Amino acid sequence: MVPESLHDFFLTSGTVAGALIGLLFVVISVSSARLAQGQAKAQLHRIRAAAALTAFLNALAVSLFALIPGHKLGPTAMAVAISGLAFVVGSLLSLIRQHQLSWTTARDAVFLVGLIVLFVVQLVSGASLAIHSVNPSAANTIAILVVVCFLGGIGRSWELIGAPTIGFVGEVTAMARTRHDADKPPGEEVNPDSSR
Repeated sequence: MVPESLHDFFLTSGTVAGALIGLLFVVISVSSARLAQGQAKAQLHRIRAAAALTAFLNALAVSLFALIPGHKLGPTAMAVAISGLAFVVGSLLSLIRQHQLSWTTARDAVFLVGLIVLFVVQLVSGASLAIHSVNPSAANTIAILVVVCFLGGIGRSWELIGAPTIGFVGEVTAMARTRHDADKPPGEEVNPDSSR
């Protein structure tokens, strides 16, 4: 059973999830050329789109079923977590099959592993709530996971449209490269053809 204190949260999060899914469809239609390409990168874009949709659908389903009176939150959290785990395993297998697991896709793989952790925690919390219908701790954990789904889905959507990403690690790496290149004597330029 959902604690009364979480009712307004799930009401709001259901509304937010619906709006974000609608915006995601707009993002997908704007990025349709990138998703339809036959290149290897197109599969990454498709996985990002599906990951965002999975995160938002998880939040939507959990939120809407939490609003139905009765003991629906636990079973719903479990069912959605199992379908989310199936998506993540399928995505990882897709990356492996297409030989796309590399340093360039590491961030996508880490996100997928993070989704595995999220869905496993949601599955355990949902099972706990299904067994013990009054478990505020499990309900709170599921509510927090809904927020995490929103944040992850928004991040995936941002990457899907090709928006610029500026992060601490990337900026430090760029500064180090710039400094390293500035410290080289002018005659020590690396010839790109020399590695062939």
